[in-house]
Amino acid sequence: MKRMLSSLAILTALAAPAWSAEEKVTFGSGGSGLLVTPAGKGPSPAVLVIQEWWGLDEWVKDQARALAKEGYVALAVDLYRGKVTNKQEEAHQFMSGLSSDQAMGDLKAAYAFLAARPDVKKDRIGAIGWCMGGRYSLALATEEPKLAAAVAYYGAAPTDEAAIARIAAPVLGNYGGDDKGPSPEAVRAFEAAMKKAGKKIDVKIYDGAPHAFANPNNPWGGYRETAAKDAWARTSAFFAANLKK
Repeated sequence: MKRMLSSLAILTALAAPAWSAEEKVTFGSGGSGLLVTPAGKGPSPAVLVIQEWWGLDEWVKDQARALAKEGYVALAVDLYRGKVTNKQEEAHQFMSGLSSDQAMGDLKAAYAFLAARPDVKKDRIGAIGWCMGGRYSLALATEEPKLAAAVAYYGAAPTDEAAIARIAAPVLGNYGGDDKGPSPEAVRAFEAAMKKAGKKIDVKIYDGAPHAFANPNNPWGGYRETAAKDAWARTSAFFAANLKK
């Protein structure tokens, strides 16, 4: 029996998806991030992973690793360039001190870095972000016409009609029904504006879920396991449909 269990454990480990490697990389003018590559020869689709206001912490890195397990080259961009915190006051200071020009410059450089890699399918690069990162995922979609998919978790959406008109990528949004910023009303307004402009968008608002419901480490205790798991399943299916087709 022990031998059977041991053999089963080995087979399970061998069958489990894994990433092959991870490393810190630099790109552009001072940009950097954690690059996680999937097992297999490739070329593979890729995803830009954009941090919350805490910085490039272990939870964000784990999301990149999870995406690599699903077959994506994942690049978690360090928008704060080394600064990480778990204190709300510091996070607010870091976010307030981050200029949009620097953030977008780093994200565009990260996109170009992925597109230039031989192990990446350059026409199958998406983006995902949470909170501040969700806002930047959508902002990147307004400025990078070749982005193939954009996912935003409770990220503020663009309101300018001209910016929305520039979005070419299909968009997936996961939002909390009890969130105050962005509010469900603001999310529905963005959804309506996208549809009016003929854009592809899929939004789900989770009843009873507050801001940042997907991260169990957030200090205010807003994690909602059921919503988080459903949102990730939606994200996984969305990326598969748009980046692996």
